[in-house]
Amino acid sequence: MSSTAHDLQAFMPPPGTAPAKFPAAPYPSAAAFFGAYADEVARAARSVEPAALDRAAAILLEAYTRGARVFACGNGGSAAIANHLQCDHVKGVRTTTDLTPRVVSLSANVELITAIANDMTYDDVFTYQLQSQSGPGDVLIAVSSSGRSANIVRALTWARDHDLRTIALTGFDGGGAKAVAEVTIHVDGTNYGIVEDLHQAIMHGLAQYIRQSRMTADAISSGVF
Repeated sequence: MSSTAHDLQAFMPPPGTAPAKFPAAPYPSAAAFFGAYADEVARAARSVEPAALDRAAAILLEAYTRGARVFACGNGGSAAIANHLQCDHVKGVRTTTDLTPRVVSLSANVELITAIANDMTYDDVFTYQLQSQSGPGDVLIAVSSSGRSANIVRALTWARDHDLRTIALTGFDGGGAKAVAEVTIHVDGTNYGIVEDLHQAIMHGLAQYIRQSRMTADAISSGVF
């Protein structure tokens, strides 16, 4: 066994167990760290509930089919996922399908976000936008690694109380977002990078699943995803 492989094995948890925290100790090399990181990504990916993925996909497909609006939001790295979601769920889902998704990222307009935060409170930067732009039957996708961000929980709560469908992507213990959302896609992880990596993968997976569901077998086999 090479020294790198031996070092990596020394830091890997026993099969079938999950570390309470990652990383929990120093790693001797970037290669050893990345190997353990990849293992933790795989373990956390297996923790995602299949039924939650199916329920979220059904909500989104139904919204896209009837022309409802879908809003996404998040802070920090989760804001980047919300913005990327708008790209892949508008352009990606529409490509070679009969769907024309209407998707808006509430994290994208820095002028509007800072105006609301400056004049009122940052806790309402997403709710305030929903109050102006959304209606009953629309969908809110809230991305939050911790699930505890006040502006995320407020937006989900407002959306729920005003007849929007709600989907939360969470990690750690899920926080208030997990408790409020109609559907929670939860990643069992305690590392922000790993949770965000999987939220991005889930976002892509939902978009590509919905796209292929409206394509023929021949179109799928010859297409690029």
